[in-house]
Amino acid sequence: MISTLPVTAAFSGAQTGPSLLGIDVVWAGTLLAAIGVFAVLVAIYNALTVRNPMTKRVKALNERREQLKAGITASTAKRRARLVRKNQTADRMRNFLGRLQVLQEGQIKEVQQKLAQAGIRSKDLAVAVIFGRMVLPILFGGLALFLIYIVDMWPTLTPFKRSGFTMAALILGYKAPDLFVDNMRQKRTDAIRKGLPDALDLLVICAEAGLTVDSAFSRVSKELGRAYPELGEEFALTSIELGFLTERRQAFENLAYRVNLESVKGVVTTMIQTEKYGTPLASALRVLSAEFRNERMMRAEEKAARLPAIMTVPLILFILPVLFIVILGPAACSLSDAMAGGSFGGR
Repeated sequence: MISTLPVTAAFSGAQTGPSLLGIDVVWAGTLLAAIGVFAVLVAIYNALTVRNPMTKRVKALNERREQLKAGITASTAKRRARLVRKNQTADRMRNFLGRLQVLQEGQIKEVQQKLAQAGIRSKDLAVAVIFGRMVLPILFGGLALFLIYIVDMWPTLTPFKRSGFTMAALILGYKAPDLFVDNMRQKRTDAIRKGLPDALDLLVICAEAGLTVDSAFSRVSKELGRAYPELGEEFALTSIELGFLTERRQAFENLAYRVNLESVKGVVTTMIQTEKYGTPLASALRVLSAEFRNERMMRAEEKAARLPAIMTVPLILFILPVLFIVILGPAACSLSDAMAGGSFGGR
């Protein structure tokens, strides 16, 4: 007669293999292997589908150029109104938040600036971020209540842990849109910070060659497009605005508005003073470039000095235990075999 006990145990959810801290080791290993295979497939896909980072950015810049051009040449309000594409979803969210009286103009401007610093040009997404702050806590909190209290997926949890997980889900739902935007903003800021000294050196070369400011920005954006696509995009947009806006000062202020860097604000101040007082541009940019390079070197030295302290925790948690197992494991096995052999020999 064939035994059906293993099959019954497998389908009943009982642990048939070794467990560690209440987790089935075989199941956890299978899950980690699946995650590893998925990561390898994603890495292969990214390696095989290399795309030009400036393609999408050039399209956005062309749209901005057409908007500025049409805004200047349009003669009536109706023709200008055609430039603004109505987003029905954003309008519905705006109306909903307006009825609840939770939509403030200062809050919208703050979110729009963060989105601009993250590289997102659409102003309608600011309403979506504010809407997500209100809706996601309800969704995450409702899901947590359903899984913890109604379905009782984790019956061993204490009441304190249940309440803690529910509150954590609510806080995560409220902070999730801001965390997503801040993460994109920080990555873009770091990428722009890395390429700023090289961009200033190219601006110095262009200024000494006799190019105008807008032509210099355009040339630098083309040269840095592949190495630093974020900085190339900002410089290209500044070049477009310098050519179309009535006040050149506004174009420089827009650059400082879109980039969350004090160094960029210093460059903008230098550009504005140069435009206003006619001071030499090349010498001022050369001083700024040297200062930013020294700052970048100091940041690299600071990270190198912090590296031993940062590596202490991974060394203790991951490297030393493996080293002890490799060194002491054979000796422990030999000692165990010897003791087992001695006990059997004594009998």
